[in-house]
Amino acid sequence: MLQLIKPDTKIDFVGKRKYALLASGLLCLLGLVLLVRPGPRYGIDFAGGTLLQVRFQQQVEIGQVRAALGELGPEVSVQEFGTTRGEYLLRVPQSATEPGKVGEQIRRALEQRFGGASSFEILRTETVGPRVGAELRRKAFLAVLFATLMMGVYIAVRFEVRFGIGAAVALLHDVIVTTAVLILFGYDFDLTIVAALLTIVGFSVNDTVIVSDRIRENMRKSRRQHLGTIINQSINETLSRTVLTTGTALLVIVALYFLGGDVIHGFAFALLVGFTVGTYSSIFIASPVVLAFERAVTPSRSPQRAAS
Repeated sequence: MLQLIKPDTKIDFVGKRKYALLASGLLCLLGLVLLVRPGPRYGIDFAGGTLLQVRFQQQVEIGQVRAALGELGPEVSVQEFGTTRGEYLLRVPQSATEPGKVGEQIRRALEQRFGGASSFEILRTETVGPRVGAELRRKAFLAVLFATLMMGVYIAVRFEVRFGIGAAVALLHDVIVTTAVLILFGYDFDLTIVAALLTIVGFSVNDTVIVSDRIRENMRKSRRQHLGTIINQSINETLSRTVLTTGTALLVIVALYFLGGDVIHGFAFALLVGFTVGTYSSIFIASPVVLAFERAVTPSRSPQRAAS
């Protein structure tokens, strides 16, 4: 079996846990601040409104498109889309005009400015009402929250309660950090991003299960060793597998990001960030939480068992 990292590697992950927890705490704090202000930029799925993808037969500047749609109000957003010049995404908020008339109004405005219907093509139209958007936001939030909590419950049942707590904390960390990065890079939050977050939760818990299983196995073999040493040994023993699994997944995601087109850029970018953060959290968040929980619950254990 291919091993990028030797099984007898002795990296002191536990010794670096304080720096990792400090960095993660700051990132989570930043993420929570960004969730409040400026907050996520919701796509049509969650905000409501109408989205159209328009392709012009000839090169048209983005300023010309904005000028043509000026009568619909300043809230109309025009964004270049794809690598082909002359292709744009038009977003019309729900409050800008009546939902049933948006497509016709845009078509009429473009025909007047660019010379008839033959000068452009509307590739897709999506319309979501405000109530539906609000309901989708609520359900999306609950889906991510319950998926994260249930993964923690699963690990707690399969292993021990402290492992479940560590997994739940690590998964919440992954979701918050990934969300913060998406907000910083200006990605729209829609159902595709929610699917990416749920995928991240599933991938991250898989790596946490592998590490937790090795920790439990080594705890049975080396009952006299302190938990910090066992955790270090277990992470080092599974490090090669972790790097190979995450590395191959990231190769696919990078290809998806660059070759999959603009429609799934947000999805691929979220996976790229989330898989990386998820691997980090399995090592530097979940396992140290298990160690901290052990010390908090059993402070009277012998120095040999409690030392790190």
